[in-house]
Amino acid sequence: MKDRKKSNFELGRIDAETYRKRPEEGLALVLDNIRSAHNVGSALRSADAFGVDKVWMCGISATPPSAEIHKSALGAEDSVPWEHAEDTVALIGRLRAEGWTVLAVEQTVHARSLETFSPEPGGRYALVFGNEVFGVQQEAVDACDGALEIPQWGTKHSLNVSVSVGVVLWHVASQLRR
Repeated sequence: MKDRKKSNFELGRIDAETYRKRPEEGLALVLDNIRSAHNVGSALRSADAFGVDKVWMCGISATPPSAEIHKSALGAEDSVPWEHAEDTVALIGRLRAEGWTVLAVEQTVHARSLETFSPEPGGRYALVFGNEVFGVQQEAVDACDGALEIPQWGTKHSLNVSVSVGVVLWHVASQLRR
């Protein structure tokens, strides 16, 4: 049996305005001092793909408008609501006060393996992803409700932050939609 790629029309994607008006899914991203605009753009594109409600870009993280962000986001900066927050730790405190469960995606002593994590139905989860070199700052880890770790079996101890965003969002979003 031959297979063929679907046309863009067949994919049935919604437009940016419809995306912004859809009901919240209970999933948000916090980018803690992401130094690469390309990584921010990639995070936005993955956020769009998996129905994220909002992305916060904290500290030194680049924000739209940016040609570098647009190059990897391919317009997701126009569909996914986003906001800049100067201080990641203060934002985490605010999100927790608003009822979000805030989880650092980081290798910590007590991190839960992503493969065993199942979000509570109806819960609201904000996932914190860290700097390409230093990860999520310790103060932010301390402010979170817990941590998730992506299991890895090779020789490297980390993934690029944009890859991590895609892996974790796919898992959490698919679990929330079950």
